[in-house]
Amino acid sequence: MVRCRNGKIVATIGPSSHDFEKLEQLHLAGVDVFRLNFSHSSYEEHTKVYNAIRAIGRKHHTFSTILADLQGPKLRIGAFTDGKVFLEVGDVLRLDLNSTPGDKQRVYIPHPEILSALYPGAVVLMDDGKLKFEVTSCSEDHANLKVLVGGTLSDRKGVSVPDVKLPIPALTEKDLKDLDFVLKLGVDWIALSFVQIVEDIEEAKNIIKGRAGVVSKLEKPVAIKNLEPIVAASDAIMVARGDLGVEMDQEELPSIQRNIVKTCRRLGKPVIVATQMLESMITSPIPTRAEVSDIANASYQYADATMLSAETAAGKYPLEAVTIMDKIIKKTEQDPSRIISLEDINISPHVSDIDSLCAAAKIMAEYSSAKAIILFAGVFETIVRCSRFRPHCPIIFITDSTELACKSGLCNGVYAFFAEGIALTDEATFSIARATCLERKFADIGDKVIILNSIKETIAIRNI
Repeated sequence: MVRCRNGKIVATIGPSSHDFEKLEQLHLAGVDVFRLNFSHSSYEEHTKVYNAIRAIGRKHHTFSTILADLQGPKLRIGAFTDGKVFLEVGDVLRLDLNSTPGDKQRVYIPHPEILSALYPGAVVLMDDGKLKFEVTSCSEDHANLKVLVGGTLSDRKGVSVPDVKLPIPALTEKDLKDLDFVLKLGVDWIALSFVQIVEDIEEAKNIIKGRAGVVSKLEKPVAIKNLEPIVAASDAIMVARGDLGVEMDQEELPSIQRNIVKTCRRLGKPVIVATQMLESMITSPIPTRAEVSDIANASYQYADATMLSAETAAGKYPLEAVTIMDKIIKKTEQDPSRIISLEDINISPHVSDIDSLCAAAKIMAEYSSAKAIILFAGVFETIVRCSRFRPHCPIIFITDSTELACKSGLCNGVYAFFAEGIALTDEATFSIARATCLERKFADIGDKVIILNSIKETIAIRNI
């Protein structure tokens, strides 16, 4: 099975897609990365899905990438006596630490850390931003909120504080338990929710110890203010537009997305654009025109991957959603006007010999009309650095490490193939490259390929 595109597709697995047959259909339709959402499902179900994905990979001689997405802190109010209240503009709602059911005047908030971080004038949002409040007064045990945008507020709705750095760790007790489980399971990437500062990433990495890559989900304005150090500290980034759209003005999202993708490209970190990419396809077999443009825009920005959430997890048309996303990315990548600006990504804080080789491989491939760059690499950093330059031809990563092969599935343009006991002589690497290209139909006899052996730091143009 050969992909004909560079941009990757991430699909969230759920009730609509969790059996073997559906997982196989999604894989064949174009899914490169399977996302296990630890806000839902049991360990038993996640284990079943994990084993099925690995079995599908063995069946089709491919390496699917598995991403475990940790839930992170869930900040919610308590319950109301009548299940809900209606708040009008100008009303005052008191948040306190009294766990009894609330009413129109007050409600329990089981998060004293939020109360301690609030200040007069701070904005508080509830129910995915549908209700908006301003703090008029507060203390360690309560806060009075004036209603700015009213509506119905029901039991246990979510709370967010856009402009306040909350003294809450990114890893909850549940996350730590889930993290231990997924590391033993053997996932390739772990998505970290509620990242605010670099220390959140460092805490996770200290636990993970290199056993999986860390994807930092950018979903809070404070993380955007710390964008560059957070990207630098992460192994990859997810643009979590749903939560960002709640806590920030929505008109800011397009420029924020563009800046995040540009920063990730410059620093050589894979980036996923996520949330509502084909939202209408949860219930409709065809997307809206705006959704088509949204996916194409992420591709024009050279994001590594675009992600499907409820579309594949709980929607009626998971296979159709993947098929359409695959078609949109392929068509966008064929647009001759889609020319990457090298001046943006060549400015790197850590230019190295490998960067020089990867840049040379891209230029050689373009000038020689090579069909592929054949990469031999021993560390993940080299794969990322090669992908960072976004060559127009695919990067065929040949490795004897199944861990590196699976992990590389998130990187733009990289497709991994296994070769046991790789000998690193020039003729041995060429022999493997030639056999892989012909067998997988990346090139025909007489076509040119670029062979980049980063382990020996050599590069060559060869005819298949």
